[in-house]
Order: sequence, then C-alpha cells, then structure tokens
Amino acid sequence: MTTGPALPPEWDLEPLLRAALAEDVGAGDVTTLATVPADRQGEASIRAKAAGVICGLPVAARVFVLVEPRVRFTPEVAEGARVAPGDLVARLEGPARGILTGERVALNLLQHLSGIATRTAGFVARVQGTKARIVDTRKTLPGLRALAKYAVRVGGGHNHRYGLYDGVLIKENHIAAAGGVGEAVRRARAYAPHTGRIEVEVERLDQIDEALAAGADVLLLDNMELATLREAVRRVAGRALLEASGNMTEERVAEVAAAGVDLISVGALTHSVTALDLSLRLGLIPAGAPASGGTSP
Repeated sequence: MTTGPALPPEWDLEPLLRAALAEDVGAGDVTTLATVPADRQGEASIRAKAAGVICGLPVAARVFVLVEPRVRFTPEVAEGARVAPGDLVARLEGPARGILTGERVALNLLQHLSGIATRTAGFVARVQGTKARIVDTRKTLPGLRALAKYAVRVGGGHNHRYGLYDGVLIKENHIAAAGGVGEAVRRARAYAPHTGRIEVEVERLDQIDEALAAGADVLLLDNMELATLREAVRRVAGRALLEASGNMTEERVAEVAAAGVDLISVGALTHSVTALDLSLRLGLIPAGAPASGGTSP
C-alpha cells in the first residue's frame, strides 16, 4: 500500500490536463473571446460552498498555467485543510480571459478530488482507535486513477493496488477458473515474484484454511456479516493480513474495524463520491491600475 500525500509527477499529469482542456476549450473559448477584451485584467476568488477537505490545489494551479502562464494562482488554505461554507480557498490574478477559460476544468478537478478527500476523511474518523486502515479500490474514473488515489491519501486513507499490474488479488472469477481457492493461490505463488504478496478473496469460513495452506498472505473477507468477520479474525490468529470489503458505509465501518481486521476497502471513496461544492467569482481590475491594486471579488 502507498501512503503519504505526494502528488503524481507533473509529467504524469500533463497529458491528462491537456486532454481535459482540449475537450472543454477545443479551438477556443468563443464566449470569452467574444465578450472579454484581450487586455482586461481580473482578480478571482474560489470559495467553499460546503464543508469539506480541500484537495487538488496544485492541479488547479497547473490548469491555469497551461491556459495562460500569466495567471497567478495563490492558495489561501493548505492542501488537505478542512473548510467551512464561505471560506476562501484560493485567489487568482491575471488576464481575465485566461481565468475564465480555465475555470471549469480547474473547478471540476478541484471539486472532484476534494469530494474524495472529504469522503475518505469521514471513513477514517470512524475507525480511529482501531488498527484498521481505510483503503481504496480500482473503482475510479478512467484516466483519473492517480489523482483519485492521491485524494484518498490527502483524506487520510491508504492506497490498495494501482492496477492489475502491481498486485495479485484473486477474486471469485479467478477462483472459479482455476478450480478452487487453493489451486488459484498455488498457481499465483508459482507465477508471482517472491517479493509479492498473494491476496485471495474468501466468501466462507471454510475457505480460510485452504487459502492459508496454499500460502496466501492476505485474505479478502468479502461481504461477511459481523459475527463471521470476528470468527475469521479468531481463526486466522495473525497468520495473514485481513481485509474486509463489501457494502461499507460510514455507519457500519466502525463495527467492522472493531472486529479486528487490518484493512477495510471502500469502493465508495471514489466510485460514487459527491463533488465538494466550490465557486469561482471574477472581479475586474480597472484599466491602467496595477494588478495588485484591484478590488477583491
């Protein structure tokens, strides 16, 4: 698992951000080009309209740089900060055309990532005092996985595998195709490098001993009732890491953590998150006035 809030490297983000701008701007922002003089300077503010955790400030800043390098983006809160409705999140200053053209892509990403961080923080708060870690899944929007997983870390969660290439996770369909839990684990153990962990999904208690005997390192306890989870923890007795998954809600997750599992994976962190409501308002700097002398919006 990956921890820490490090943002994906710029070279990894550039194609994504350029593609997002190409999708939205295309050959040009015809409304802004038609209505806003090229020399008009502006100041803008981004404010929270709902409570949450802010994530994606460096991403939003990069969007504006790609649109218009002269736009200055100044965060007013730290990445990962909690905000309340009305709080000032960031200020922008520079050519008004650049601010307006970059607004939607920047806000879309900032709102989505803040929504993920906010949802994650809610789950993390519910498991405080237990050993359980909240982890994400691969249920992310195509193309946004690196950023979505970054947002989970900003919210205090941890990352599961990034893709099919960096971790063995044997699910029910693999088990069916291989001919059973034990056979699937043995095949994976023979194929995978000795440094890699083998995780296998178990849906019933009778599959636990079979999985451990075959050499599984992590057991994914899928959609188990609370009493069954407790019994699984007792049976395993520390011989493997235990991950609980399936229908996790903030209301249920505390009880699952108290059962003694090591990890709780939550697809809802990324697959059905509600964007944090943010707004951008533009104010114009009078012609001839220095940029710093404009009126804040």
